[in-house]
Amino acid sequence: MSFPARITDSHCHLDFSEFEGELGNVVARAADRGVHRMVTICTRLAAEPAIRAIAEAHLPVFYAAGTHPMSVAKEPMADPETLVSLSAHPKFVGIGESGLDYHYTRDSIAAQQESLRIHVEAARRTGLPLVIHARDADEDMARILTEEHRAGAFSCVMHCFSSGPSLAERALELGFYLSMSGIAAFPGSAALRQIFAAAPIDRILLETDAPYLAPPPNRGRRNEPAFVADTARVGAEVFGMDYKEFADRTEENFERLFAKAAAWRN
Repeated sequence: MSFPARITDSHCHLDFSEFEGELGNVVARAADRGVHRMVTICTRLAAEPAIRAIAEAHLPVFYAAGTHPMSVAKEPMADPETLVSLSAHPKFVGIGESGLDYHYTRDSIAAQQESLRIHVEAARRTGLPLVIHARDADEDMARILTEEHRAGAFSCVMHCFSSGPSLAERALELGFYLSMSGIAAFPGSAALRQIFAAAPIDRILLETDAPYLAPPPNRGRRNEPAFVADTARVGAEVFGMDYKEFADRTEENFERLFAKAAAWRN
């Protein structure tokens, strides 16, 4: 199949060891499939300089930074001032990923919730979108996001969305976005595809979460930004669109939410 439209991988991890020594080829393969832009995500603030360097070295790459909920117990607690200061970089376009993960790290629930609220404050102060990770924490996530939004508006994407319909509905009610990863393309993900199909098309983003969660036909392999085109193909089917129409709509959505990336000029 040809890929007649440009698309963005809104969430990947190009600093991970799986890509060591290969970034030039990874970016080139993405371009070959129409993936003209990607956001690489910092999960530990100690790694921010290395991730910033990747964005500086590769024209299509932007970045976001924060403390992943699974890292909160092992890393110094972030503070809004640090995140706001880091956001001055021209290719820094989002806050996070932050969020709640009760699957592997229930022992740090209180710290995760504190960290999440810190990242929300940084998103408010910078005007940049908050990048949210949510796993097995739907009720607390909905509650905290609602409380924080009432305290002061901010923008947000629910990255790699694979939670239940109630969290999807609450996120959409708050004006947030849902990001479609390779999970949505897995054969066993029919219920998740139904959640996406019920969402407004103007709230959908695309991502890989590379190097994880490669969609078919590459499931089980290392994921990379080029493969977001395979998720886009499935997304087009979910929304009853041709590939180009769906790609164009998700590009509009990305540029509305990540306005700093859209406005960036070399």
